Amino acid sequence: MKIVLTNDDGIESPGLAALYESLSAVGDVTAVAPAEDMSATGRALSREVVVDGHEYGYAVRGTPSDCVVAALEALVPDADLVVSGCNRGGNLGMYVLGRSGTVSAAVESAFFDVPAISVSLALTSADFESGETPKADYAEAAAVTRYLVEHTLDSGVFERADYLNVNAPCPGTETGDIAVTRPTHGYEMHVERAGERLRLHDEMWERIDRGIVANEPDDSDLRAVVEGETSVSPLTAPHTTEHHEILDHLAADY
Repeated sequence: MKIVLTNDDGIESPGLAALYESLSAVGDVTAVAPAEDMSATGRALSREVVVDGHEYGYAVRGTPSDCVVAALEALVPDADLVVSGCNRGGNLGMYVLGRSGTVSAAVESAFFDVPAISVSLALTSADFESGETPKADYAEAAAVTRYLVEHTLDSGVFERADYLNVNAPCPGTETGDIAVTRPTHGYEMHVERAGERLRLHDEMWERIDRGIVANEPDDSDLRAVVEGETSVSPLTAPHTTEHHEILDHLAADY
């Protein structure tokens, strides 16, 4: 199995190293990852990128989407699977999916018709602010990712899903279980103004810190992570359209 490994935290991140080691036991892994931290870049794309050799594969001076395009078009064109991660911090909720560079790499892969898995490690605010997360903390995320890589490609999972969005629970809270989930709804952003400065704040961190899941459905990705399970959301990437008769009338009237 030929696996492309990418991320948005950069090729030197402990999360990528943890997945590289875990997945190398079950496949031929080539990292094609950003040379530097490119978090929260979504599907931003460059016109041209520089690629440098790395012990894991290739370091790309560009975005996660650049990495996937470069990998599947030129560097590893016969790849069977793309894995993106492991991200430092959860990628939970519908409103986060388009913003996350980690998830966006999986979406980019889906447009190539190559199955993909995006992987993140949920952290508390204190964990995130305390400095670099050690590689050992990614153990559960790496184990679940290896399990999914080994068992999903030939199972039919990707006949109905374009990619899987995986979120492992905060280190030390793991139950060892997997929950099949949907991204939580709602919008958790708010802005604090201080003179000319506006601080954009994602309240999802507080919900993880305080375990706020009272109104979450049983299949919520947030609920799973707070309860110590690894969340796996099977998702589709192409934009879908529906027939709108009212819009037909408006177009005709114009």
